Amino acid sequence: MAEKRLFLEDGESTGALERILACIEFSKAIMGICDLETLLTRVLERIRQLIPARNWSLLLLDPKTLELYFAVTVGIDPEPLKGLRLKLGEGIAGTVALSGRPIFIPDAPKDPRFCPRVDEVTGFTTRSIIALPLVVRNQVIGVFEVVNVEDEEVFTARYLPLLNILADYVAIAVDNVYNLQKLQARTFIDEVTGFYNTRYLAAKLDRYLEEVTTSGRELSLVFLDLDHFKRVVDAHGHLAGSKVLAEVARVLASCLGPEDSLVRYGGDEFIILLPGLGQEAALEVVRRLRRTLNQARFLQEEGLNLTVTASYGLATMPKDARDKDTLLRLADRAMFRGKDRGKDCIMVGEDLTPVT
Repeated sequence: MAEKRLFLEDGESTGALERILACIEFSKAIMGICDLETLLTRVLERIRQLIPARNWSLLLLDPKTLELYFAVTVGIDPEPLKGLRLKLGEGIAGTVALSGRPIFIPDAPKDPRFCPRVDEVTGFTTRSIIALPLVVRNQVIGVFEVVNVEDEEVFTARYLPLLNILADYVAIAVDNVYNLQKLQARTFIDEVTGFYNTRYLAAKLDRYLEEVTTSGRELSLVFLDLDHFKRVVDAHGHLAGSKVLAEVARVLASCLGPEDSLVRYGGDEFIILLPGLGQEAALEVVRRLRRTLNQARFLQEEGLNLTVTASYGLATMPKDARDKDTLLRLADRAMFRGKDRGKDCIMVGEDLTPVT
């Protein structure tokens, strides 16, 4: 495809057909890609073949912060742009994202909508901008910008219509990846608590095992089981029991850091992953978990004031184990030793003495 002449001189009868074929090939190349990084790389490769522009950017809208970030840049160093974000309405890209309408500005620095922040952090000089919204189901999910077109008249006449079509294809492909990510995320979520399930645990442990093996980073794992939880279910029913589990999960999660993961292992058992923490640091986290859980009150909206305790088992890789199965087994065994010693306590690795 790269060797084929996609665009013919004006007046050649096959020019329109060549452009249609180029669009079809572009759509075939990016549709069906399942991860965003691969998609953006493919978009970068293909648009370089199709659009004669030295400088262009693809910005995507972060749905959580409603800010634009630079996903792909061509013609400038992308490093200074990694932390830069544009609010809706900020700059040309922000204006396009807010309005959903394309903008062509031949003299950008003189336009009051122009934001010089990008030029300031990159040292680039922007003269002209063509900005197109990426729209799916009437929602803007990003902006495509072409900067400093050398022959604006030729570009606008010959390539801008093609760029509009390509922007639509990119928008659909990005939206497909987002939808797949949401679907995959749901497969990792426990329906009762709203936190992670065992599918997530299996996938994450494999990744952490690789980090421990290659970089020497430690990983601590906590196995905890609620004490006498059957009494709650027997006294108040299964629905109340499920609500207690959800409330317990939120209490536990409140004690964890952004890298830590809370997993419902099954029934009234939970696993907590503490990446990067050795045994002593992890033990402090478990102590905090125990204090917080013991002080919490549950089913208060139902007029009840229940208390819940748990038994905790802690194991650390590579101190206690070299593989995930041994890590899980040691933490599980430590937790059950705590059960045997009267519950509501913390046991570590193969040690036989509860930790206070």
